[in-house]
Amino acid sequence: MSDETELTTESHDPAVPEAYSAFMRQGWGDRDVDLPAHPITEPAAARRLKLAEMFPGERLVLPAGTFKVRSYDTDYRFRPDTAHTYFSGNQTSDAVLVIQDGAAVLYARPSSSRDTDEFFRDRMYGELWVGRRPSLKEISESLGLEVRHIDELAPALGGTGKTRVHRGVSTLVDTMVAGDDALDADFARVISEMRLVKDGWEIGELQTACDVTALGFEDSVAEWSRVLEFGERWIEGTFFRRARAMGNDIGYDSIVGGGSHATTLHWIENTGPITPGSLVLLDMGVEGHNLYTADVTRTLPVDGTFTPLQRDLYTLVYDAQEAGIAAVKPGQPFNSSHNAAVAVLAHGLEDLGLLPVSAEQALDPESKIYSRWTLHGVSHMLGMDVHDCGQSSPEAYAKGTYAEGMVLTVEPGLYFQEDDLLVPEELRGIGIRIEDDVVVTADGTRNLSDSLPRTADDVEAWFAEHRR
Repeated sequence: MSDETELTTESHDPAVPEAYSAFMRQGWGDRDVDLPAHPITEPAAARRLKLAEMFPGERLVLPAGTFKVRSYDTDYRFRPDTAHTYFSGNQTSDAVLVIQDGAAVLYARPSSSRDTDEFFRDRMYGELWVGRRPSLKEISESLGLEVRHIDELAPALGGTGKTRVHRGVSTLVDTMVAGDDALDADFARVISEMRLVKDGWEIGELQTACDVTALGFEDSVAEWSRVLEFGERWIEGTFFRRARAMGNDIGYDSIVGGGSHATTLHWIENTGPITPGSLVLLDMGVEGHNLYTADVTRTLPVDGTFTPLQRDLYTLVYDAQEAGIAAVKPGQPFNSSHNAAVAVLAHGLEDLGLLPVSAEQALDPESKIYSRWTLHGVSHMLGMDVHDCGQSSPEAYAKGTYAEGMVLTVEPGLYFQEDDLLVPEELRGIGIRIEDDVVVTADGTRNLSDSLPRTADDVEAWFAEHRR
């Protein structure tokens, strides 16, 4: 960068006289770092080859994305696009992976050069502002890829030939190549469906994410006196600390629903109290260093012991989850888990006298009135995205079948809104969900998050063990 006006600076930054600038460009030593080979190198190469074979002779473009503004001149911490990292292993901002004729080139923005003022003046990329970015050589050696400077991208995307772009990730890249809605949508579908079945390394990453997530749940209970003092915010902060200490981040905004907040499915405000006598729903997941995330929910009695009513409702949800997990087997329809779980819930709602018709009538696809109190689907794919593979075709996902190596959640729930006049007053404001992450095996499933308790008795014993 030679034009100083391109530097990302602010109006309140002090002036930089030429003498200061010239002096800053002198006297710096080399800081090359030998990065170890990334464990994703071989799997990513195989993925790229498979992808290229599906689109012979075409140019495939997968951007990492750039920073997103949080407020004015403050950005969120960068997290690369999932597909970009899945096929490259790269996690640096502003990079673009281009695959063509069986070869792949990663165009990346490297560490700041000392030949310009960027390294000490640029707030977005300058090394003295935000830290050192790896060099092109370091990225190449770590990922086993040819890596070129991002400034070479525009010429590389010129010329003729069919090009598909993973759209909506980088505005800059989107403007470089004319869009073709049909081609690009098909490309997004394929790169999503390729992630449906996880390999052994991926499952190991998800297992690690679940294990660290369990520690975050334990941390939260270990600080229960603080939880009672500060409410939902304390659990959110405690879990985030564990996620950052042992992973990359949280995989999604933590849901900490105390009392009636548990009936809001994506309650992420986390501003309420934790009140004795009530329940608290915790839906939280750690994203590991390689971006695979857990997604686990537990509902805890604030006092450490369920009331009889809370226990009955909790056990109903547990029984539904057991049925949902048991229904997951290779070759079975993806909706098998949902159907098995909601059948248990519907009959339970009938036993509670809440359904205006029989459970069987309520379960009719033309009725589904039980959904007033269950609200959501019971399962979704899990991986590098918490709702993974979301651009897959219905035939491959929602209307497809389970296959060995798929990883998914099983998460039935019951939610009685505090203003629901169709339920007895003692039920109003109660929300319960139990969610685990399971991998499909040859003959069923393996629960990756089973280190956290699920039965009412085990939850109480676990709570007593870890509470401080």
